[in-house]
Amino acid sequence: MRILKLTAALFLIISPLQWAQAGDIEAGKIKSAQCVVCHGQNGISTMIEAPNLAGQSEIYLQEQLLHYRSGKRSHQVMSIIAKPLSDKDINDLSAWYSAFKIEVTMPK
Repeated sequence: MRILKLTAALFLIISPLQWAQAGDIEAGKIKSAQCVVCHGQNGISTMIEAPNLAGQSEIYLQEQLLHYRSGKRSHQVMSIIAKPLSDKDINDLSAWYSAFKIEVTMPK
């Protein structure tokens, strides 16, 4: 019984990561045209209320888009934009934005 519980717990941990597939950066670049208005051409937001996407973790971006698509996370605009995205679209967009390299410098 203990092994069954351990196996079930492991499945619950691994299962959400199964969709976390590496996407196609070039396809994500093309798909990102709809994101540019709020998140900028290079993933750096052009609006105060929109987050920067450049350099974010690919898995984090995938998870957030999946949450918007499913309704688990809600936002007036993102909930509408994410609804029609396929798993491939989500993976590709996440690959594109995570491919940006961000340099951080410590304040003096």
